[in-house]
Amino acid sequence: MWSGYKVNLLIRVVFLFIIILVFCCYMGCHIPDEEPPAENTEVKAIVTNAQPLSSEITLVAVGDCLMHNTQIWSGQQADGTYNFDFFFSEVQDLIEEGDYSSISFEAPLAGAESGYTGYPLFNSPDAIAQTFKGSGFDLVTTANNHAFDRGYQGAMRTLEVLRNAGLDTIGTYTSEEESKSYLIKDIQGVRVGYLAYSYGTNGIPIPADKSYCFNLLDRDKILSDIGQIRSQVDILILIVHWGSEYMPQPDNEQIEQAHEFLNAGADVILGSHPHVIQPMEIIKINQQDKLVLYSMGNIISHQNGLERNSGIILNMKFSKNFESKITSLVEVRYTPTYSHSYFDEDGHRKFRVVPVERTLEDINDGLDPFLTEKDIPLLQQVLESTTSQLGQDFKAGV
Repeated sequence: MWSGYKVNLLIRVVFLFIIILVFCCYMGCHIPDEEPPAENTEVKAIVTNAQPLSSEITLVAVGDCLMHNTQIWSGQQADGTYNFDFFFSEVQDLIEEGDYSSISFEAPLAGAESGYTGYPLFNSPDAIAQTFKGSGFDLVTTANNHAFDRGYQGAMRTLEVLRNAGLDTIGTYTSEEESKSYLIKDIQGVRVGYLAYSYGTNGIPIPADKSYCFNLLDRDKILSDIGQIRSQVDILILIVHWGSEYMPQPDNEQIEQAHEFLNAGADVILGSHPHVIQPMEIIKINQQDKLVLYSMGNIISHQNGLERNSGIILNMKFSKNFESKITSLVEVRYTPTYSHSYFDEDGHRKFRVVPVERTLEDINDGLDPFLTEKDIPLLQQVLESTTSQLGQDFKAGV
């Protein structure tokens, strides 16, 4: 028999053991999260809230896309639908180099009931809009002399089709309110504004009560628009349909207007309509480099002559310093292109834009499916003609 002392001692030991066991289980199941050192928290906050010191963006632009009868026919499918995706497949990678890319489209999309035709009164299948979008373009300029080839309704339907394809438009408008709302894109913190104008509509009247629907190349209006948009953007691009067709040099009016618009606040002026490439200039204004390219030529067409089927893919790089709020043109380069008409394996005429220098390499390597060594002199002529007009690429500080 245990004495009362021993029993009490045993009870105390067991009780203490139970308390220790419960405490250990509790601590094992509730291990507190470790708090990071205070200085690490502060560093993390600094990194999270840091802003970039600068941003560099690339804008790409091409000239006129014409749609002659042969081009329209080239896209017709066996079921009667249309597809033009082969137009830009060879240069899609160059178009997509741009954070934002634009094209000038010289044809209405007035619908099948209006009849599809080329020159002189254009009307193209809606499928070209999807081709633009799928090829990497973001903006379609509609201010040109063929915008009203199918009247006011045709011009308005063109906007509807292009926008439904996910494309921005500039130069023609559905309402007065819309015409006063400037196209401004925020691209990686850089605000880019676009304005577009045309010298006329080939004598086709603009409705008197809807004068807002088309941006005429009116000096006072352009200067007013520049004045209103300038403070809202870091970069201002003017796309102007001007000059004389097939002339390799700009006329005096183009030169005077270009300098006036650049001095007024435009950063870049891109010309269309002559259907041939005209020179470009870098002009320094208030210590800033500005660009005018008087005509980018045709990106795709079926006109006669080497020069009328020559174009470029223009690549412009800009850098914005977020501390100084200054945005600068840092590089301008271009890829010479050729609008190539060919026959596919089924004997159907097709059209494609080819990058000249890369295509020359492909021919020499036996990689081009439609061009051979006999085509090399033609492409070399395109290359020489284009580079003689535009000169060397531009790089700031070089």
